[in-house]
Amino acid sequence: MTMKLFAALVALLLLAACETEDVEILVASDIPRFDVIEATIPEMQAAMEEGRLTSRSLTEQYLTRIAIYENRFNPTLAVNPDALAEADRLDRERAEGNLRGPLHGIPVALKDNIHTADMPTTGGALAFDGLVPPYDATLTTNLREAGAIIIAKTVLTELANWVAGAPFESPDNFSPLGGYAFNPYEPRRDPRVAETEIWPVMETGGSSSGIGTAANLWAANVGTETSGSVLWPSNQTMLAGIKPTVGRISRYGIIPITADQDTAGPMARTVTDAAILLGVLEGDGPDPNDAATNRCEAPAGGDYTTFLDAASLEGARIGIPRAGFYEPVPVPGSSRLAGQLSAAEAEVMADAIAVLEAQGAVVVDPANMPSALDPDPERNLLSLGVCAGADGAKGADDDCSVVFKYGMKRDFNSWLDSLGDSAPVSTLAELQEWNVAHERSGAIPYGQTRLAISAEMDLEADRERYEADRAKDIELTGAYGIDAALDEHDLDALLFPANRGAWVAAKPGYPSVIVPFGLVPNEAEPPFPAGFDPAPMPLGVTFTGTACSEPTLIGMAYAFEQATQRRFPPPLAP
Repeated sequence: MTMKLFAALVALLLLAACETEDVEILVASDIPRFDVIEATIPEMQAAMEEGRLTSRSLTEQYLTRIAIYENRFNPTLAVNPDALAEADRLDRERAEGNLRGPLHGIPVALKDNIHTADMPTTGGALAFDGLVPPYDATLTTNLREAGAIIIAKTVLTELANWVAGAPFESPDNFSPLGGYAFNPYEPRRDPRVAETEIWPVMETGGSSSGIGTAANLWAANVGTETSGSVLWPSNQTMLAGIKPTVGRISRYGIIPITADQDTAGPMARTVTDAAILLGVLEGDGPDPNDAATNRCEAPAGGDYTTFLDAASLEGARIGIPRAGFYEPVPVPGSSRLAGQLSAAEAEVMADAIAVLEAQGAVVVDPANMPSALDPDPERNLLSLGVCAGADGAKGADDDCSVVFKYGMKRDFNSWLDSLGDSAPVSTLAELQEWNVAHERSGAIPYGQTRLAISAEMDLEADRERYEADRAKDIELTGAYGIDAALDEHDLDALLFPANRGAWVAAKPGYPSVIVPFGLVPNEAEPPFPAGFDPAPMPLGVTFTGTACSEPTLIGMAYAFEQATQRRFPPPLAP
């Protein structure tokens, strides 16, 4: 915890203890204290409606938990100093009969690449330390208008994991500003690494963080994903995560990698809470600042909870894409095999498939994507690679897609322009130079090869290559991938282990919903020292569909969750 964050937490807790101003709603002293542990958003709303809870007391409990666990997990980059004042205001509104919606008075957290005009938005980068953007992200505005309290900004892998790359890799959720973060299900340091390194025993998932939501430090959080960064951390911290269709939630006011695949998405402890949050994030209609928001039609009233039907699996047709995702297949043009599950992972997924069948689903197994079996490397999705490090620089990038590195230069520079005079640097190239100049201050401990390969792109000269790679990405994962499997077998969705299919759905911008389910041994290589027994790792299941199919996926995920109820909170001691 930084001294700045520590001081903010102390000040907030002192304010909570010493505040003497009366609020409109008081919790009677003879009513048992509302327990936030694993409490759902509907349960919080019911308690506030019944007078058993106020937004202020709810916020105080969460602030206390942040203070207790901050040094153990390092889940935040900033805490909102006005959180209690906002809670008081929303309590007064409730007392006056003005309810904004299902998030009224509910504390949530945002990934620190999402603009908040009253708190820093840094992306974890040292160059952006203290940057308060001149405007809110559209989704931030939607949350505020819905009555949510943005209680904190969460840690993330620096700039959503587009700084360090081969030959070095950054740990999940590490940034120069935030430091190293830890998984509440196994919050110990890896004993196999040198004393100078602080890698966690269990990966947290990245680049978004589910740490605080899993540990009950707030009700839910908003992550962002370009290729797995909502689904992966949700898997690692036993959360329900929704990676929406690209364009369903506005990207305006979010530090980008590439608009081709970027999206925000909700992360919560239940599918219900995630569905509530999705409706608010999407807003009332298309955002004029993001043309992609015309892609999908929002449900009536922005209410995804109407799709929460425990019978949604009855008759649903769900495919199992075994080739390359459950079972290994050769990758054309290489000596690699792709898709091997461990014995424990295979057993968990067999159990999940049995649940689907028991709930009345029609399981089509296998339901392979044709592009996963095509013998031509140019037509096989398992041959797709992303240029993402020194080995993807110009002259070495014939066998990888340039979409990410091209999009980063295009979209990051546009984002910097939108900051006006508040921007600490004006271009991606200037950020590189700043990092080099401040390397001894810790700006780039794992290098910046991903920034380097983006900065070298020429947006005009490289446009044709980019467009060809983008078209190939969409074809092999969309029309010849997910859509082909769905159409061939008349399916409603595909079921992937954990986040293994995240990168496939990400390229055409298709939605996925992950649900906590099983545990598998943490079998690291090289093995942990004798006598060191790591906790088992979570393994969720992911429902993936075609564009704009969130209502169907949410229904199936909810039915699966209700039939299994496998999530449990981390075993934390105060």
